[in-house]
Amino acid sequence: MRTLKIVAIIFALLVVGALVLAAMKPDTFRVERTASIKAPPVKIAAQISDFKAWAAWSPYENKDPAMKRTFGEVTAGKGAVYEWHGNKNVGKGRMEITDVAPSRVVIKLDFLEPFEGHNTAEFTMDGKDGVTTVTWAMFGPANFISKLMGVFFNMDKMIGTDFEAGLANLKTIAEK
Repeated sequence: MRTLKIVAIIFALLVVGALVLAAMKPDTFRVERTASIKAPPVKIAAQISDFKAWAAWSPYENKDPAMKRTFGEVTAGKGAVYEWHGNKNVGKGRMEITDVAPSRVVIKLDFLEPFEGHNTAEFTMDGKDGVTTVTWAMFGPANFISKLMGVFFNMDKMIGTDFEAGLANLKTIAEK
């Protein structure tokens, strides 16, 4: 009986510790990765600002081959909309391009399943001497659930790995 009580106390302390660590995490998050691509910013921006082109480079497109995709009336440029509904690897969500410039594409990113989240994805392109530095960033508020998940999982590494793969695919396409 005493051993069970000690185990229960240790478990309770671990739970409280995890909750305290989560509460101390920042209220916002940012994940970003950068790649150098031998192509002009306008060529790269064209791939990013056209949702139908994402199938060729986005790492999320291959996580569920049966994923259902819906495009809005506009599929490229400001106002373009892309919705998806897939398995547990991709969930359900919606993207809308809110700003497009030769060196920047901004996307409102709404995750609906498995967890709700409302974030911003931003691609910036800085071209110099035939090489463009492309940065893919995602940022937004960190609610308590995401902070708690961050105690156990390295979200930067998980999302960042996908961004690295996507930027490598984008590089291959843009440098053709």
